[in-house]
Amino acid sequence: MATVAGAIGWEELRKQAQHLENEIDAKLDAFNKLGVKAGSAHSSSDTVPLLDEEHVFENMATEIESLFAKLSAVNDKMSEIKPDGGHMLHRIQRHREILKDYKLEFNKTQNNFIARRDREDLLSSVRKEIDNYKSGSGLNRRDQYLKESQHIHNSDRLVNDQISIAVETREHLVSQRHTFKRIQTRFNDISNRFPAVNSLLQRINIRKRRDSIILGLIIGFCTFLMLLYAFH
Repeated sequence: MATVAGAIGWEELRKQAQHLENEIDAKLDAFNKLGVKAGSAHSSSDTVPLLDEEHVFENMATEIESLFAKLSAVNDKMSEIKPDGGHMLHRIQRHREILKDYKLEFNKTQNNFIARRDREDLLSSVRKEIDNYKSGSGLNRRDQYLKESQHIHNSDRLVNDQISIAVETREHLVSQRHTFKRIQTRFNDISNRFPAVNSLLQRINIRKRRDSIILGLIIGFCTFLMLLYAFH
């Protein structure tokens, strides 16, 4: 009877986890689109829009964080149930990996939005100062030094944000690499039984190494361009 009750509880928790994952996935998709839209609106106009998209962005971020907390609680409850075989353990691990991937995607979108907003604020400030200088309302030397110091501070903050994004991207790649290693171990076991699979695994490994090198070069090049842009 206890086993039946545990199975029912497990099935109910599994359905809750899947429902929350679907809801988070939809929210993240809208969150990413809103982040791009709000950043574009911010860069194209110096006026405040009628619908404050930044405020909507922050509210949506709060909603997603609340869903993360609920999904994490459901995953913890699933872990408390005595597993009935390796299938349950695999499902629990899979739900935790999905939650981790969602959090990485959420943090990346949020950091990109903040970095873009800071960059646009910095550019807007520079444009206003140029306009003031052209209109004859130039600043004295002391004020100019203060403004230059503020520009340097903003540039440092922008660089730090970009470094944080690069670190999070690296952590995501490391997580993916660990996942690939586990999958590769299972495939190796299969290849020992089926020699025809070994050739397929070798081609997969070659392509994976090539993709990793290309992705690393792209990330390094983008980071270099952002650093070059920030200090010029």
